[in-house]
Amino acid sequence: MNHLSHLHSERLTLPAIRSIGANRPFAWLRVGWHDLKANPLPSLAYGLLFAIGGDLIILAALGHPHLLTVAISGFFLIAPLLAAGLYELSRWQARGERLMFIDSLRCFQRNGQSIALFGLILALVMLFWERVSAVSFALIAIDSPGAASAYLSDLIVSGEHLAFTVTWMVLGGLLALGVFAISVVAVPLMLDRDADVATALMTSLRAFGRNVKPLLLWAGLIVALTLFGFATLLFGLVVIMPVLGHASWHAYRDLVE
Repeated sequence: MNHLSHLHSERLTLPAIRSIGANRPFAWLRVGWHDLKANPLPSLAYGLLFAIGGDLIILAALGHPHLLTVAISGFFLIAPLLAAGLYELSRWQARGERLMFIDSLRCFQRNGQSIALFGLILALVMLFWERVSAVSFALIAIDSPGAASAYLSDLIVSGEHLAFTVTWMVLGGLLALGVFAISVVAVPLMLDRDADVATALMTSLRAFGRNVKPLLLWAGLIVALTLFGFATLLFGLVVIMPVLGHASWHAYRDLVE
């Protein structure tokens, strides 16, 4: 019995968290760019997949306003999981070795059960947000096929549904912030140390709680750069997403001892 209790307590032991400076996110971007230059082909291959996948999702959702907005916000929610291959490239880069694109995909086989469970959690969050958005848009009769861009323009520019717009954006922002808090170091930790989902989530929450200001800056940079990538019809994401993915690995290395 004592032996089982000892094993249980060992399993719940969380990694120590460092306190970092407020400007560290800018350093992460610099080293992320360095990793991109050191691994250009596999990194840009991931960026191209992000861009193509994002374009296909948006094209499929253009006829329904709530699906279009969920597709864009969902992009932020699942990006930490999809960037696992970029974490793997940076992981090997730190060891002085380089991987081919196909080799980096093997990271999903390592600790695959935990990664899959984390992906399921993100999928459930996306499903919840899609249903909330669908009901919300339906309540104000704003779901007409083929007119998503016009509806969204009216919604934001005209101010006709200002209360709805503000409430919907605040709820979406809080949901995104919650996902960011539980995922900021979750996937890198699962890849690097074979951590289980509970350990990864709690470690992320502790890292966020101890470094709120720099990580809010990091979240803002991620959102701003990603939206810039969307503004370029997602072509900018070919470069932006690899830089952010590599930088996120270095964020993990900075935050977790």
